[in-house]
Amino acid sequence: MGSGIAAHFANAGLEVLLLDVVPPNLSDAEKKDPQKRNGWASGGLEKAIKARPAAFFHKDHARLVKVGNVEDDLGKLKDCDLVIEAIVEKMDAKQALFEKLEKIVPEHCIVASNTSGLRIAEMTKGRSDHFKKHFLVLHFFNPVRYMKLLEIVAGPEADEGIVAYCKRFAEDVLGKGVVFGKDTPNFVGNRIGAHAMMATVHQMLADDLSPEDVDNMTGTPMAHPKSASFRTADLVGLDTFVHVAKNCYASLTADEDRDIFKVPDYIRKMVEKRLLGDKTKGGFFKKGADKQIQTLDPKTLEYRPKGGDEKIKATTKALAKVEDPRERVKKLVADEGRAGDFARKVLYRSLAYSARRIGEIADSVVAVDNAMKWGYNWELGPFEVWDALGFAVTADAMEKAGHELPDSVKKMKASGASAFYKDGKVFDLLKGEYVAETFDPRYATLQILRRGQAPVLKNDGAEAWDLGDGVLGVTFKTKANSIDPDVIRILGQAADKAETDFRALVVANQGDYFCVGANLLLVVMAAAQEQWEDIRKMVKGYQGAVQRLKYARIPVVAAPYGMTLGGGLELCFGSDAVQAAAETYSGLVEVGVGLIPGGAGTMNMLWRSLEAIPEGTNFNIYENVIQTFKNIALAKIATSAEEGKALGYFRRNDGVSFDKARLVAEAKARAIGLANASYHPPIPRAHRLPGESGIATLSMMVDTLVAGGYASEHDAKIARKLAVVLCGGVGGASREVTEEEVLDLEADAFVSLCGEPKSQERMQYMLMNNKPLRN
Repeated sequence: MGSGIAAHFANAGLEVLLLDVVPPNLSDAEKKDPQKRNGWASGGLEKAIKARPAAFFHKDHARLVKVGNVEDDLGKLKDCDLVIEAIVEKMDAKQALFEKLEKIVPEHCIVASNTSGLRIAEMTKGRSDHFKKHFLVLHFFNPVRYMKLLEIVAGPEADEGIVAYCKRFAEDVLGKGVVFGKDTPNFVGNRIGAHAMMATVHQMLADDLSPEDVDNMTGTPMAHPKSASFRTADLVGLDTFVHVAKNCYASLTADEDRDIFKVPDYIRKMVEKRLLGDKTKGGFFKKGADKQIQTLDPKTLEYRPKGGDEKIKATTKALAKVEDPRERVKKLVADEGRAGDFARKVLYRSLAYSARRIGEIADSVVAVDNAMKWGYNWELGPFEVWDALGFAVTADAMEKAGHELPDSVKKMKASGASAFYKDGKVFDLLKGEYVAETFDPRYATLQILRRGQAPVLKNDGAEAWDLGDGVLGVTFKTKANSIDPDVIRILGQAADKAETDFRALVVANQGDYFCVGANLLLVVMAAAQEQWEDIRKMVKGYQGAVQRLKYARIPVVAAPYGMTLGGGLELCFGSDAVQAAAETYSGLVEVGVGLIPGGAGTMNMLWRSLEAIPEGTNFNIYENVIQTFKNIALAKIATSAEEGKALGYFRRNDGVSFDKARLVAEAKARAIGLANASYHPPIPRAHRLPGESGIATLSMMVDTLVAGGYASEHDAKIARKLAVVLCGGVGGASREVTEEEVLDLEADAFVSLCGEPKSQERMQYMLMNNKPLRN
């Protein structure tokens, strides 16, 4: 956990000192070796560098982390502004460390614990009032880079100004979503999460269901992650899950539902047998010798083929297709079969428990909902689920099922309130009335920013809205925000409209992915009917749209996030600036379907790499060509916005939004900034490219890969066509090659590959299986 925290602080550009204990059992010689003494800290840093999913945005960020040990290097903390303790969850160890820290850290230094539930009063026992004013809990969720939740828990002596500063720092610098919790065991997220998980386990055993039955119900149908309950436990580690549950049971002696935290015998035996999940290659599920998933039977503790109740499977499979999570949960609870019965039992118990915790673990339903959405990746928090099911009818159903509701909810119901969230207000259970939801304009969504009752431009594939302040915003409406003729038309029309009636254009999408590329089905259908001119027209149309944005008289800003592949990245190439979410996964991946980038991506990636080279400089352009060739031919995917910069997909001065919730507002602000700075479009450039000799050299490289068995003959065919485009054709070295000439070569290569049977096979396989075929 400590190395994960260190990595994310480094991601934010902060210098970090990572300390750990001196490894035990060192020899006398090793005890004199600083590298050996720092072995555990160094090992933690190495694990963070090699971690998958990656802890660092880019490996270079690790340079900001220095290592040491707590015996030799505590003195270095005299220069630190913030110290975060993430040692073993033992009170005496923490107290001893804080006693040492108080004597070392500067007066202004904030000391924080990453404890998951130890009490502040006990941890700071014996410390001065000054220390207690500067002390609080900063509870990060693992993996730190990816989990938005940060729980801040302050003791009664904590300085309010310091607490407020930590909130701003967490949000503005680290991109975290802050939830203020009370100083209670497991705070907010893990208290509700552990209860929900344990209620699920006990109900599974009571209803004689299987782990796969439960996961089919508690994943997407319940508006929880696809990994659901038991698969999530395998990912997190069963030992971690059991530790949280045991801590709850031991600490929550006055909890009215304490027994729910008792760990069932079969799970205790799993821990004894080291069946801890992915970390031990087997937990509730494991992959068998035949690569098929097996399930651990709770009764026999033996693995068996994965199965489950077919009716539950059919019901939940249908529910998973419902896009709106509120409607999805409502349909699940309304189901009259075993799935609905189980869902009602588990959800009612969890919702009632969450309501009874308001005032104890947190002061608002918003805090609990955000904790579960940000810390457990639930689509809806408990109180949002309650609203989706209907507040009053669900309250009645819970009481009828024997679940005690707190007086605050009974009073709320008696007041005639119809929902926890209503008309921009939220019901405050402690005050017994609706209060306005706090709104920070930096988190403005597209729905909030849009002006007027209707879009400025609209068709079936996309629409453009007035976002206020002279900014026009384009949003796709296609599946996975893929690019089709309607999207292409809107992009051109939006550029025209923005030039006359607005001062900037932003492309900001919604959904899980920014854009997964072109609508492959249209290409496959046209290729099957040998409609080559139609394919060329489609390619030239998207090339034209990208270039239209690139040379528009107003600034264009793209706001990518998540999967930004193929045509999605090509769209970014056509933008003057990018404001990318930190978690943006980008690349030109067309070779996976037997093609090359055809929407100006091949040309613009190369041109991007040449932007910073001053005119008249004597340099070897072939080096840029070969790196672009590798990025495309190997379908290199950047796993963060920062890595996208390193690969040349984004510019070094493009913006990165650590919190995706701020992305649209920050993209709009970036567009306004460009417009206010007397924006003028770029001037087209031409370059002398390697030409025939470059094509020959790249072809030799490809031949070597084929001879070594690293590439197929069809891979080689794709790569050779790519080489022709990047080298400007056979005559590319004899003169400066224009953008238009390279775009024609790009379109020729794309269309010709569409006619290749192997490429058609790859495209069809991708459509059917959602993964590339190697042939």
